[in-house]
Amino acid sequence: MKYIVCEKPQEFLLKETAVPEPKEGEVLLKIKRIGICGTDIHAFGGTQPYFEYPRILGHELAAEYVKGNAAGFNPGDKVTFIPYFNCGKCVACRNGLTNCCVNIKVFGVHIDGGMAEYVAIPEQYLLHGQGLDYDELALVEPLAIAAHGVRRAAVKPTDTVLVMGAGPIGIGLIQFAKIAGAKVIVMDINDYRLNFCKTELNADETINPLNDDVAAKLAELTNGDMANVVIDATGNQKVMNSAFNYISHGGRFVLVGLQKGELSFSHPDFHKRESTLMSSRNATIEDFEYVMKCLKEGKIDPKKYITHRTSFSEMITDFGQLIDPKNNVIKALIEID
Repeated sequence: MKYIVCEKPQEFLLKETAVPEPKEGEVLLKIKRIGICGTDIHAFGGTQPYFEYPRILGHELAAEYVKGNAAGFNPGDKVTFIPYFNCGKCVACRNGLTNCCVNIKVFGVHIDGGMAEYVAIPEQYLLHGQGLDYDELALVEPLAIAAHGVRRAAVKPTDTVLVMGAGPIGIGLIQFAKIAGAKVIVMDINDYRLNFCKTELNADETINPLNDDVAAKLAELTNGDMANVVIDATGNQKVMNSAFNYISHGGRFVLVGLQKGELSFSHPDFHKRESTLMSSRNATIEDFEYVMKCLKEGKIDPKKYITHRTSFSEMITDFGQLIDPKNNVIKALIEID
């Protein structure tokens, strides 16, 4: 089989190896779709935390079940899976927080992932396709990240939510915050994406920091209240540090984006607001199930997300174009025949 490995920053290589033979408790899958995500982009760029090279990337996956002994699954079934392999023994796992397991191994990050024609995975992470097609199944994982962030923030209809960053994860955050009934304001420096959020996702307002004083504009849009919920999906240290000024009194700040540096904020300002700061990492089975339910019910339209495609054989050549903001990429998928 063929696979693509990120040998080192800025270098992909196409290689061949034997098709993996599933061990006891594993299943063999034929990969059909691979979503290109922020983690892949940061890994290729050399800025991804918790990362070592060489690494086979890819954890936004749709696949065909080939063989194994997983109960209720048959060859040819459309499937996806939870790519966060947890230990089941640590304090987080014992409390049901498998998404932040102390010893977590994220497929395509800590261990080799799905940019390959076939993969073998532990059967316990396998999910039925539930009638969704391969495109939809490839979106389940990134949407689950967003669903988890909104769930962490406990978004409710009376909230005003500021989503910072309108990439694929940010777009998911917008959709789930809207499903929760909140007013949603989107911040990004890309006018194409801001317009997309207004016209396709029904975002209530947008802010471009290149044109607007964010704090002043946010105060204007909220009658001085600021945002009850601020969610970062930029992974940008400067943006994260600035965002402490955007939180309302009694508000919540959720970090979905990830960067390597330190956060810095005024303790008195943070304290007087009785603000809440929290991170949101990965997702749980509940989030995956909720996303699949929303897709089946038509609350999320995957056609709005997928703007670019490439084949497995052309991925290395096309990758630079697929991550270039000038090409107005929302979500790119790699297809394997």
